[in-house]
Amino acid sequence: MKLRTRVGLAGAAVVAAALLAASLVLYPAAAAGLAGQHDGELVLAAGQVPRMLQSFKIDGAPLPTSPVEVGNTLLQLVPPPVVAGATPDFVPLTSRDVDVAHGADVAYFQEATHAGVRYRIYTAQLAQVETGLVRAAFPLDRDAATLGRLGLLLAVLTLGGAAIAGAGARLAAGRVLSPIGHLTAAVERITATRTLTAGGLDTGGRDEVARLARSFTTMTGALQESLLAQRRLVADASHELRTPLTSLITNLELLEEGRGTADPQAPALVHEARVQAGELRALVNDLVELARHGDSQIHTEDVRLDLLAGHAVARATARAPRVKLRAELAECLVRADPDAVERAVANLVDNAIKWSPPGGEVVVRVTPPGTLSVTDQGPGIAPQDLPFVFDRFYRADAARALPGSGLGLAIVRQIAEAHGGTVRAEPLQQGVRLLLTLPAAT
Repeated sequence: MKLRTRVGLAGAAVVAAALLAASLVLYPAAAAGLAGQHDGELVLAAGQVPRMLQSFKIDGAPLPTSPVEVGNTLLQLVPPPVVAGATPDFVPLTSRDVDVAHGADVAYFQEATHAGVRYRIYTAQLAQVETGLVRAAFPLDRDAATLGRLGLLLAVLTLGGAAIAGAGARLAAGRVLSPIGHLTAAVERITATRTLTAGGLDTGGRDEVARLARSFTTMTGALQESLLAQRRLVADASHELRTPLTSLITNLELLEEGRGTADPQAPALVHEARVQAGELRALVNDLVELARHGDSQIHTEDVRLDLLAGHAVARATARAPRVKLRAELAECLVRADPDAVERAVANLVDNAIKWSPPGGEVVVRVTPPGTLSVTDQGPGIAPQDLPFVFDRFYRADAARALPGSGLGLAIVRQIAEAHGGTVRAEPLQQGVRLLLTLPAAT
């Protein structure tokens, strides 16, 4: 069953319940109103008897004892003696009627059946006639017909109102739920085609459904970008891995085809194989780091950026004696993952060392509230390469002859973005300055 049909049925059920509740209140109220109106008419009719008796006295006519129809009311005069059990052409008299006739009881109402007709009867003492009775009666079947018509009308209104409400709710639901239909079609299209595109969704409204459609479009767009980035990463990684693997296999095959380690060229081949294996290991490690720091759920704490930079500079100094490293580290507290930030700083320093000439100087500077800069004296960055410096596997023409995987600066950017920070490159007259900015601790 479609959702709009269920909404229509729910609307019809709510309206039907409301109309039924109103009918259950209105019908008894109408019945009680009619009963009260008839009781008043009966009392009024009984009160008119003295004038009737006066007319009979003037005319000298005998008092009628059979019920007389006056409009919608039956009037019966019961002259004395009033005897219990007597049936003067109407409902039999009771002992209570005798008491009312003698003034021992008050006037009262009752319901009784006579000749197959149900009556509402008012019994009172007959004025001007001692120990006499007057009875005014109204046939209840007339009320039954009126109440039956009222009940039929209420039933028709209830059913008709429910039907109209259901149809209206279904039409309104179809219009309101139209964006959900488009969203469902988009999900089914994505499931069928495996293409993460949700074009064509109506996102012009401001309600929850429109917000859901916009969020779904944004989510599928982000997933599409993530999927494309994953595919590019796999393709680039495959390409980068192919080169050292090919060289490594070639060197091993040369060793196998020749005299093995007895070949005069064996040490050179082994050396080349070890170099290729080292490049392969570095590439794999960088891929692992790239995947690890790509997780948005990072652990952050208050850390001293200047101390992390100092550790990175100390390690780089030990393994790169040909370059002079100078640290200008002001005390700086940031909110970050210490391991990730230390790796980012190490990558920036290693990149500067790689590009610096022998005897060149690399300056590492930390300034509050959360900026680290690394400046080298290398050849700098060409303007056409500047927008792509932090892309994965991007290597400028001048860098292709140098060792590296093209992932170091990409890891730095990923770490910076995961912390809500930034990284950028500033070309200098000689060399380049890379600046990493992280959020300060609060």
